Amino acid sequence: MKETNTKLGFGTLAIHAGQPPEPRTGAVMTPIFQTSTYAQRSPGEHTGYEYSRTDNPTRTAYQECLAALEGGKYALAFASGLAANDCILHLLKPGDHVVCGDDVYGGTFRIFDKVFKPMGLEFDYVDLTKPENLDKAIRPNTKLLWMETPTNPTLKLVDIEKLAKIARAKNVISAVDNTFMSSFFQKPLAFGADLVVHSVTKYMNGHSDVVGGAIIVNSDDLYQRLKFYQNAIGAVPAPMDCFLVMRGLKTLHLRMERHDQNGRAIAAYLEKHPKVEKVIYPGLTSHPQHELAKKQMTGFGGMITFYIKGGLKESRTFLESLQLFTLAESLGGVESLIEHPAIMTHASIPAETRKELGIADNMIRVSCGVEDLVDLRNDLDQAFARV
Repeated sequence: MKETNTKLGFGTLAIHAGQPPEPRTGAVMTPIFQTSTYAQRSPGEHTGYEYSRTDNPTRTAYQECLAALEGGKYALAFASGLAANDCILHLLKPGDHVVCGDDVYGGTFRIFDKVFKPMGLEFDYVDLTKPENLDKAIRPNTKLLWMETPTNPTLKLVDIEKLAKIARAKNVISAVDNTFMSSFFQKPLAFGADLVVHSVTKYMNGHSDVVGGAIIVNSDDLYQRLKFYQNAIGAVPAPMDCFLVMRGLKTLHLRMERHDQNGRAIAAYLEKHPKVEKVIYPGLTSHPQHELAKKQMTGFGGMITFYIKGGLKESRTFLESLQLFTLAESLGGVESLIEHPAIMTHASIPAETRKELGIADNMIRVSCGVEDLVDLRNDLDQAFARV
């Protein structure tokens, strides 16, 4: 993979990393190489591209940009965030043990519990906000630590540096799902993590028009192993998807700054609202890990979780009354989205586990978009008035 000058600023890397003008025509935008195969000069003698499942020039440019933005050496792109998760789990064999945070995206739990657990992998779900819990959970057969920070949907933070250090001392691979913060606000590799995972569907793409995933890594050995599985399993993105996410990455820094501005303002608004029971947002001093957020994140982002006063009836009325906030799963797009975790994104989590984590009927998750703040506040005002 071509090296990029990582001393350049984030915005410069977002626009230029891996994307020089196309040499034959001078095209400023990386072309969409919509091809499945490539001509060879002689059997086995090719330009570096032979079949697009293995490599594609559009995907190469995209992966180089992802690696540069995350501060990594290599990146691998996938057809979805869960396909990226699947690839990482193929590093393991039956009988291996995984320690995972107790609050993760419902799809992550589902692939762990319903796909890989029946195939012989073992999983423990642990409150990783206390690093000593990891020490207790690690066994001789532990091979992978899975962190999500902030967690989805309760926005708990884990100390990446402390946990990665514990994992490394035990020869355990550490992976961080960085979806909520994007590469702009948090860089887990810099804190010692071995792997960074993104659902690029969310902030990295930012326009709600692509489903995709990515893994970023520094280790040559891990990269080679993951690259083998990327090709062998074949859950790769189409060239058009790579092109679209690259286009989104060019404005990632601008979008994240606005998501953060709106997120901070909406969180403060909700915290003072008489019809809100509790607000969870890392940027609020009321968040129990606010200091950790300031240490390992350069911004707080646009994700907010809050509890409306009441129950399912009040939640439904509020969610059905919104006009600008779209009731939909997913997050990280330029448009503001809102959802009900217990019924929507985290329905695959067992009911007793949802209860333990606080995923209650009055919990609402907000993804603040980049619209004008006054319009978002007005929309919330009119919805609250109907409750």
